[in-house]
Amino acid sequence: MTRPGTVPAPVGCGLRRSLLVAALVLTGCTVAPKPATDAELAERTAGDVSRMFSAQEPIRGPITYSEAAARALKYNFDVRLRAMEGALASGQLDVARWDMFPRLLVNAGYSTRSAGDGSRTQTVETGLESAFHQTSSERARSIASAEFSWNVLDFGVSYYRARQQADQVLVTEERKRKVVQNLLVDTRNAYWRALGAQRLSGRIDVLIDRSNAALERARGIEKQGLMPLPQVLETQRRLLDAILLLQYRRQELELAKQELAGLMALPPGTSFTLADGPDAPLPPPPGQINALEDAALARRPELREEFYRTRITSNEVRRSIAATLPNLGVDLAGRFDSNRFLFDNTWVDGGLRLSMNLFRLASLPSVMRAGEAQQQVDEARRMAQAMAVLTQVRVATLRYGLTVSEYDQVAISAAVDQRLLGYARSAASARIEGDLEVVRNEARALLSEYQRHIAYANAQAAWGRIFNSVGYDVDPPPPGAGVAEVAASIDRSLEQWRRMTFEPQAPRGAAPGVVPARLASAPQR
Repeated sequence: MTRPGTVPAPVGCGLRRSLLVAALVLTGCTVAPKPATDAELAERTAGDVSRMFSAQEPIRGPITYSEAAARALKYNFDVRLRAMEGALASGQLDVARWDMFPRLLVNAGYSTRSAGDGSRTQTVETGLESAFHQTSSERARSIASAEFSWNVLDFGVSYYRARQQADQVLVTEERKRKVVQNLLVDTRNAYWRALGAQRLSGRIDVLIDRSNAALERARGIEKQGLMPLPQVLETQRRLLDAILLLQYRRQELELAKQELAGLMALPPGTSFTLADGPDAPLPPPPGQINALEDAALARRPELREEFYRTRITSNEVRRSIAATLPNLGVDLAGRFDSNRFLFDNTWVDGGLRLSMNLFRLASLPSVMRAGEAQQQVDEARRMAQAMAVLTQVRVATLRYGLTVSEYDQVAISAAVDQRLLGYARSAASARIEGDLEVVRNEARALLSEYQRHIAYANAQAAWGRIFNSVGYDVDPPPPGAGVAEVAASIDRSLEQWRRMTFEPQAPRGAAPGVVPARLASAPQR
């Protein structure tokens, strides 16, 4: 109904206004994709590069293996990521602990309305209405409250969730241990290959130049007809094979040095040298395989992680069971209302509630069956992992014995090639083919030397895989320790691992499946 003297607004006008308001609201809520600009990407890239290589200790001299491993542990980004994930899991555990506390809600506010909250009343028995409107609330008033509530069901569910998060922290720690152990293996492998590159790369370059020069001379001899054609072609073929093999080996060694630089997180293009010295003797394969297997079952991060996951599954079952139990809630609140019509402006109220979801209770057998099935899966997965660990210990020990035996044979072969080179040099005469034969023997001797370095690097890598298969950990250095302190901690750990793994020393034939072939003339390492 409209008042007298007013003109009702057209229905279409109100509709248009409503559509206009809706359009404005939708326009304000629209978010369009905004790609990053070139300037933003360049700024981010510069910042990333600066943070990647900041706060690194400078290289002060030749790098030993322990220093290379220390730099890898301090600066490698995989280790940093796992450490940050551990800190994140610890923070989530702190949050989960607070979920077990009761709720204490403090509330304060101001309420107002444009018209009074007035109403008339009607008598129930007679149906008579009051003649005047009445109110019991002011148009503007202030309110405040402090409410305490505690729920048994929420507490139980939060308690088991916190226990799961605590085990998740341990899982994260085991993953970090695995990253560290794998990083030490990769660093050992890359270090000894890079050391071989440092020892041989210069000699390989010189010999490649000499081989190319000898190849040119052989081609000249072919053109001049100074030697029979089959003989000169055979000489060229051998020189070409030697040059190709030398080039391949140089590439492999150079890549090893770059891989080591990446593991140590050095800035690209950083020049460094490795500490050179006599090769450390290789101990015979360990004979106490059963003791190593027992240690691996107790130490390996994968098995510990599976154990913690089993506890997480058990707590998940308990949490699901707790959610089906009756819920008891306690509420207590102190309140204030400035409404002047109230008899008391401050008061305390409380309550006690007991509730139960019968449908959730009916699901309890299904929850139990699902929990048992999950526990069986976890148990089977842990058994499969344990079997893999035992196999890895055996394979690592077997591989080490084979690589040590291979190194012995390669060392003997390298010694023979060195003797052949000496004979070729002493027997070289003014004949044309004499110098070519010397170059070819030099190439073969250098390739044999390369094979000896690679065989030694493989033995070192297999040595490290034994430590990795058992699950040894580096002694933790002091917080904030420098590269030298971390390297000293690694040296102590390596010595301890050596005693635990290779002492008491057993004959090499004690390694399962290893049949070493040693000759009396084998050179001493």
